Amino acid sequence: MGDNKERMLRNEWYLDEPDLAEDRLRCGRLLDRFNATTADEDAERFGILTELLGGIGPGTRVLTRFLCSYGHLTTIGANSFVNNDAIFMDDARITIGDDVRIGPRAQLLTALHPLEDHDKRREGWEKPLPITIGDNAWLGGGVIVCPGVTIGADAVVGAGSVVLRDVPARTFVAGNPARVIRDL
Repeated sequence: MGDNKERMLRNEWYLDEPDLAEDRLRCGRLLDRFNATTADEDAERFGILTELLGGIGPGTRVLTRFLCSYGHLTTIGANSFVNNDAIFMDDARITIGDDVRIGPRAQLLTALHPLEDHDKRREGWEKPLPITIGDNAWLGGGVIVCPGVTIGADAVVGAGSVVLRDVPARTFVAGNPARVIRDL
């Protein structure tokens, strides 16, 4: 394993390298198979997800078109649902609990790029921060979850929201940036 892959897995600043490119290629091949399935091939899709993801619980359903960076860094609990066109940029761990609902075109983005160091950004440096979504959370359509965010259990994120900070359990958040609207 290359030094930069190890750095990525430790959530440190890293650059791309052949090991990472190979992992993304493996992921892409599995995603090609997954996204080519037909509407009635639930068992085939689930089987591909068991190869692709770090873990997937029974009763979980992920619809096509699904995209992710590596796959093996994402786990999804039991009885969860991921709607069409989801993007999981899993350069860091993405942990999704049980009974989670994720709306269409949601994006879970773990990668940061240097903000003030323009040269390092141009060189391609990035740093991944994990995303965690608690049990029974619901993300509406088009939600964007940014690096390092934890969404608490039973929380609801309104459609189109951009989540920059942690979301407390049992709250409804919405907006850009998302803010707490009320307790649930």
